[in-house]
Amino acid sequence: MKLIVGSQSTWSMRAWMCTRLAGVECEVISMALSGDGYREQLARYSPSVLVPVLVDGDLVIHDSLAIAEYLNECSDGRLLPVDSAARAVARSLLAELHSGFSQLRSSCPFTLETAEPVAINSAIQAELTRVTQIFSQATGGFMFDAPGAVDAFYAVLASRLSIYGMSLEGRAGEYQRALTNWPLFKSAWQQVQQW
Repeated sequence: MKLIVGSQSTWSMRAWMCTRLAGVECEVISMALSGDGYREQLARYSPSVLVPVLVDGDLVIHDSLAIAEYLNECSDGRLLPVDSAARAVARSLLAELHSGFSQLRSSCPFTLETAEPVAINSAIQAELTRVTQIFSQATGGFMFDAPGAVDAFYAVLASRLSIYGMSLEGRAGEYQRALTNWPLFKSAWQQVQQW
């Protein structure tokens, strides 16, 4: 398999973490997502001209959510809970992150550097309230009993909040810290610095 990732792409980080959780070995191909000709180069792998992209033989899977689902199937369900109800909740949380939290994304762009704390307006506060609700559901250091795709996806958000001076409290804060201290996330952070 090949995983095509992009420089400073949080979605690429998530997909890379999922390959590790699934125990799948991938050749990682990094693309600089700027400069002349990068779109043409990326189009050789990605029909959407977006990263990440997973290539497994003739199969091309673009989009981090689809990649996570495929890796879950390839690994006999390592990325999602075994229980069908918990699996449905996990999929809901993944989809919510995938399409939501636009205020946090736009106000707190991804950076590998320390950032100034963000001013919290009502729109950001509404999203923080929802993140707190989600994070408070975690059991132990992970959302469910074992590390999975939900943790990989939300670890990036947990780190983003920390970078911009937003530390959650109570059970939500414990999960936030568990994610940012998770060895797999730390490895992903090192990887993205090299992409």
